[in-house]
Amino acid sequence: MPHQTLRPLVFWPTFLILLGAVVASYLDLEGFLVIANRLNASILENFSWLFSLGSLYLLIMAVIVYASPLGRVRIGGPSAEPLLSPLRWFSITLCTTLAVGVLFWTTAEPLYHFMSPPASSGLDAGSSDAMIFSMSTMFLHWSFTPYAIYAVPALIFALAFYNLRLRFSISSMLEPLFGPRIKRFSGLIDAVSLYALVAGMASSLGTGALTLTGGMNQYLGGETTPLRLGIVVAIIVTTFVLSAASGLQKGIARLSALNAALLLALGLFAFVVGPTIFSLALGVESFGVFVDNFFSKSLFTGTAGEDEWPQWWSIFYWAVWFAWAPVAALFLGKISRGYTVRQFLRVNLLYPALFASVWIVIFSGTALHFQTHTEVDLYAVLSDQGVENVLYTLFGQLPLSTLLIPVLLFIAFISYVTAADSQTDAIGNLCTRGLTAESDLNAGVVMKVTWGVIVGIVAWVMVSFIGIDGVKMLSNLGGLPALVIVLIATGSLWVWLKHPERLDIPTSSTSQERAS
Repeated sequence: MPHQTLRPLVFWPTFLILLGAVVASYLDLEGFLVIANRLNASILENFSWLFSLGSLYLLIMAVIVYASPLGRVRIGGPSAEPLLSPLRWFSITLCTTLAVGVLFWTTAEPLYHFMSPPASSGLDAGSSDAMIFSMSTMFLHWSFTPYAIYAVPALIFALAFYNLRLRFSISSMLEPLFGPRIKRFSGLIDAVSLYALVAGMASSLGTGALTLTGGMNQYLGGETTPLRLGIVVAIIVTTFVLSAASGLQKGIARLSALNAALLLALGLFAFVVGPTIFSLALGVESFGVFVDNFFSKSLFTGTAGEDEWPQWWSIFYWAVWFAWAPVAALFLGKISRGYTVRQFLRVNLLYPALFASVWIVIFSGTALHFQTHTEVDLYAVLSDQGVENVLYTLFGQLPLSTLLIPVLLFIAFISYVTAADSQTDAIGNLCTRGLTAESDLNAGVVMKVTWGVIVGIVAWVMVSFIGIDGVKMLSNLGGLPALVIVLIATGSLWVWLKHPERLDIPTSSTSQERAS
């Protein structure tokens, strides 16, 4: 086994940029936010067409690969044994990509679209047409397209890592296209991708700490303080670091299984006690509109009508998904050994997208029902108290709310942890030199702990004393280089589509040579 050491050109640039962002925002928060806002706005304005086209292209690419002979190729070779059981594999994949975003945003986001539809759409706020637009937009933002953005690069890495026996590096996704010379840029490619993910993790953890602390305040009383935030951050970080450090088969798999079971129970409860018929009828109608207008909604940039709505929503989401995709691909690809390409696409794209669609029907439908058919003004809660309080308020109207909201807090906690431990696992591996398909896949434990602590400290400092928006926007800036990396990497898929025989398992000597 190759000797495993720190990759300094991957670790230190990311760490120093993140540290610099915290210091800069502390010294001049207003100036820092102005610069970050301008950079974000410039990227979204100038490359909105590329984000829209690129996200649609990846979904089409997934369909092409699934239907091609490449779909029969087994990741790791014909005799490769599965690393995980199908059910455990799906639960990990679902919790890694679903995270906590769907938990909170599927109740809050439809209210935005319902009460503030795009100016160029001609829809009246609060109208029946705006309701249909709102639900169909939720399917666009949270189902098939985002999962394609994750699944396609993950498949490319899985085949490069296991079938070609290339290194544990994002550059390995590009090597089938450019050859071994791409290795000289591997440190830069990995560092750029790692930066986007780590900044995103810090903003996500900070937002999660605020969300959980806000929920706890309903029981403990008082306000959100740096001490309370610090305690919540410490508990989350300790949990996901221990989970990631304990390995794939133990901590990550068990927490993901628990999370998936809790999400399923929560969804079934809300479906049974909520406005079931209304949600089903609205969901079916809206899904039909989503399918009917899929291409026009996917490629809507708002340029003709000078409408900024796509940059605020769809294109912003595509930037976020792309920023996280390259490093997430390392983890999703790593756990897929032993399954065929078609099985991979079903577990990483089709099944999670269907799960998310059902979740949208239940929770977005319930939120819209309460907004329009009861005296509970969820939109006012959203505007006055924030995204996270919409879900708490909604569940407060359901039966057994006294018992349910603590359970909801625990589910939110587990959702944050299961998403973070998989990302920490990938980060630890990425910062460790010498990992191959034959390596111990729980390598890089020191790096996992190190990055977990770093992310936790940055998140706590930002939410307690500075504000999380700066780090969040810095993460989104990584969406553009990540988009370019992922789109170029799809060239490897085109090579394999024409020459699937290149995915034959190399000899052990060739494997050693390629991994070095």
